[in-house]
Amino acid sequence: MSTKNPVIAITGSSGAGTTSVTRAFQHIFRREKLNAAIIEGDSFHRYDRLEMRAKMAETGLAGDHHFSHFGPEANLLAELEGLFREYGESGRGRSRHYVHDDAEAERYGAPPGTFTDWCDLPEGTDLLFYEGLHAAAVTGDVDVGRHVDLCIGVVPIVNLEWIQKLHRDKAQRGYSTEAVVDTILRRMPDYINYICPQFSRTHVNFQRVPTVDTSNPFIAQDIPLPDESMLVIRFANPHGIDFPYLLSMLHDSFMSRPNIIVCPGGKMGLAMQIIFTPMIMQLMDKKRRAR
Repeated sequence: MSTKNPVIAITGSSGAGTTSVTRAFQHIFRREKLNAAIIEGDSFHRYDRLEMRAKMAETGLAGDHHFSHFGPEANLLAELEGLFREYGESGRGRSRHYVHDDAEAERYGAPPGTFTDWCDLPEGTDLLFYEGLHAAAVTGDVDVGRHVDLCIGVVPIVNLEWIQKLHRDKAQRGYSTEAVVDTILRRMPDYINYICPQFSRTHVNFQRVPTVDTSNPFIAQDIPLPDESMLVIRFANPHGIDFPYLLSMLHDSFMSRPNIIVCPGGKMGLAMQIIFTPMIMQLMDKKRRAR
């Protein structure tokens, strides 16, 4: 962690909704006139698209049918930890982009499914902001989360997560239901061993719980709307959290435990604004006083 160069990170599984949360943070950065160095988690995958397919085929022939992007072998976790550490110490670091589609290919000048070259982060940024799978990952010799000043977990209940992933991958990536289910099954051991444990290390977790039937996510015709869900917000350390203020601002909210507030799912954007804006400004105040 660093007072002079804070690191904020969002972690969540594929289909969890981290991209929507990222947009909420971008609104805060724009409103408060903060210049953030944005890091995409996909840029720290070890293999590009074709290399990953070849590696999956290779490990499958060797009897390992669970090699996935969720596990440490398919990612540059030591390099990610190194980036967080270096940025915290000096405000510098290096990153790259993973090119997802044709639109990004035109923007970055690289084919879809490949990486851009590594390059230095912009000079003079106020903070580093990461969104990806491994913000709080721990392996035998890597502890990414120890360098993060504010870590947020986005964790819908698993059936909702699968519904969101199925709809996204089918609509945006052209996958069949069977292909998405195969991906979910292949990733399950790494999901249990490397993704889930992170949510015990985050500072705040957002868990969306639907109030409609999601018992069979593989036949769901649509994604439950925000108003068809409740949002469970867990604070690892409730000290200093103004719960009476949050309860007054989030209509129909209540506390289920001393460190948990529950509110309607449609209030997620507002909840993030009123919870994280003061936290971010406290980090910025500490940064200014440390100069």
